[in-house]
Amino acid sequence: MFIKSTHGSFMTAFKKKSQTYSRKLCLFWICLMVLINFQTPVISCADTINAQDIIQPDTPWHINAQKITYNQKTNIYTATGDVKIYNDDKTLSAESIRYNQDTMEAESTGAVRLTVGKDTLRGDEIIINLKTGIGTIFNGSIFIEKSHFFIKGDKILKTGEDSYTIDNGSITTCDGDLPPWKITGKQVAITIEEYGTVRHAALWAKKLPVFYVPYMIFPVNIKRQSGLLAPQMGYSSRNGIEFIQPYYWAINQSSDATFYYHHLQKRGEKFGAEYRYALSDFSKATLMMDTLNDRKIDNGLEDSSQEWGYTDDQFLRKNSDRYWFRMKLNQELPQNFTSKLDLDIVSDQDYLNEFSSGYTGYDTAKKYFESEFGRDIDDQNDNVRTNSFNINKIWTQYSFNAELLWYDNVINRRQSETDSTLQQLPAITFNALKQSVLNNRVFMDMDSGYSNFYRQDGMTGQRLDIHPRIYLPMHYKNYFTFEPSAGFRQTYWYLDRTEDDLSGQDEYDYQHREIYDLKAELSTDLFSVYPIKGKSINKIKHTLIPRLEYSYIPDVDQTKYPDFDDTDQIEPENLMTFSLTNLLISKSQGGNKLNENTPAHNTDESSAIDSYNQFLWFKIEQSYDFILENEPDEKPFSPLYAELNLTPVNLLSLHAETEWNHDSGNFTTFNTYCKVKNSRNDHLKLDYRYTRNNNQSINLDFKTAITDTISILGNYERNIQNEEDIEKKIGCIYKAQCWSCELFYKDKDDDRKIGFMINLKGLAEIGTEL
Repeated sequence: MFIKSTHGSFMTAFKKKSQTYSRKLCLFWICLMVLINFQTPVISCADTINAQDIIQPDTPWHINAQKITYNQKTNIYTATGDVKIYNDDKTLSAESIRYNQDTMEAESTGAVRLTVGKDTLRGDEIIINLKTGIGTIFNGSIFIEKSHFFIKGDKILKTGEDSYTIDNGSITTCDGDLPPWKITGKQVAITIEEYGTVRHAALWAKKLPVFYVPYMIFPVNIKRQSGLLAPQMGYSSRNGIEFIQPYYWAINQSSDATFYYHHLQKRGEKFGAEYRYALSDFSKATLMMDTLNDRKIDNGLEDSSQEWGYTDDQFLRKNSDRYWFRMKLNQELPQNFTSKLDLDIVSDQDYLNEFSSGYTGYDTAKKYFESEFGRDIDDQNDNVRTNSFNINKIWTQYSFNAELLWYDNVINRRQSETDSTLQQLPAITFNALKQSVLNNRVFMDMDSGYSNFYRQDGMTGQRLDIHPRIYLPMHYKNYFTFEPSAGFRQTYWYLDRTEDDLSGQDEYDYQHREIYDLKAELSTDLFSVYPIKGKSINKIKHTLIPRLEYSYIPDVDQTKYPDFDDTDQIEPENLMTFSLTNLLISKSQGGNKLNENTPAHNTDESSAIDSYNQFLWFKIEQSYDFILENEPDEKPFSPLYAELNLTPVNLLSLHAETEWNHDSGNFTTFNTYCKVKNSRNDHLKLDYRYTRNNNQSINLDFKTAITDTISILGNYERNIQNEEDIEKKIGCIYKAQCWSCELFYKDKDDDRKIGFMINLKGLAEIGTEL
């Protein structure tokens, strides 16, 4: 058997523990050799003696003993009676220490104890050759405080520079003479930067042996080390018994790889691989690939569709060759340019739903990419996957972005002879931020872009769009700000192929459009500071921001222009919008004043004596459309929009947004999210979404501790409108000082799973990912 703990990008949890163990064990032997290296002249008996007279290191050592003697015939030093050798945080104590200067062998006996910081080595007797470093600890034990490792053995033998063997040894991270778990072995062999092995290994739960293997191997390395990672196993109604075994390959200091074997009882053998490299914090990449030759297909037959299809999916899945390739790359380029590559190619529309958990699942990949690259991947239900290659540079007032965008329509690729999915190869933008052009009286910005549109079937062509805007801000003292602006947009199209393939006719080759737009904004800030005599808060600032905005785009006939995407057809606009924003900011007790200079948007500004918290943000907004006021069946007033962010304390957060149609007297949309948590990380999350005549769903997620060691968790998601359960999950966690166990049941998309996870702290975890 081969065990290695759960992997990370370049290091595993157990590797960290093993590294600490290897360093500390090696340090024990080094300290022991230095501490008792008596290469000195003849010394007579003494009750207490400074070790500088015997040892000649760089810093002074001290020896306390009831007696220190020297035998000239045998050339042996002997210190007896509560011997103690110490320097800084290193101390060696024993009943007696005997040192042979000819053979350079030292022998410590009687309650031998060596401490280095908070780490401790104990034994009845220690014999060591100070020249070769080879030695033996009899009836010894080692405690490493940082990893909380306890290692015991009848005899611990240092056999070489980096190798050790332990007879009748045991390993645990649990306290007490009768630990909740331990691994014992007839013989344990350890080689630093390689592996540790255990012969006749047994896992014990207190006095009860629960698991035995004749041979076990685990990593003992300071550097990254190749080897098998902890497996995952479980059961689901769609897949049967599942078993995933990863193998980790440390290629070099900047790259590594992981290979996966995934056995699915009902489906076949699934294989996966990951490759990662990191040249710097920004120049790095990860690619992942897994593939399955599926025994089961959804070919439209009743039995097949009910068991292997999805009831909410109108498309069949007839393919047995299944795969998912995903990749993200960041790369620094010369002249402060940066590049990013995102790839996401999946075999069919069902794959990411079927394989969402585990080492190679969608959930794991999503979390990893968000954590390492700060970029998301498309939703698992999205049948059009985004692939892009981007080159970017940002100056102080300008930005450049060039991108190849390829949208992979999985349904069209698999099941249609035609594909009209629009690609942009490339899409280039150059933007200028808002900046002064006439001594801060006039400002200007500009958006510009070029796109080459390609599709397998349908219209193709190119577009150039330039949109500068001029601003004329005006301020009346500190009362209000009025800012009118005007933009002019010019767009050029060149068609390579039309819908009817009439590219040979000149009238379809070239088109252009010029259109202007006007905007104006009137706003002010009103505030008041209220003294509050609270324990932790002494002032609250209330800020009120009314804003009136007007926007106008003329009605221009655009029927003759191409329509590649939403930006080609510019709808006319004659709109007035009023909004009112409220902010509440609290100030903890301190000396600084809370005034108009306090940023209203600052949610966490702090100093040595002050801290600020924006605990409420509330906005209401409504628009009046002048175009619709003369339309017989149209309503010029838009629904009243409101949005709330409330964080009165760190343990409670609430977000809500809604639209109210005052004509019908109903909410058209209402979405809310609430989270309550406490200091021990218990939490309750509620997510409710409502769209009138379209969708109504609720998602409840919780975790709470019943006792100090037992917690329960669960998740419930339901489509209220269709009266269907989307996901149900319930689980239990038992957490002790040195181990934990998780059990769960999950029902999603008619796939029922039972899983578990056992974690032996500092060693490994095995089971199924939640």
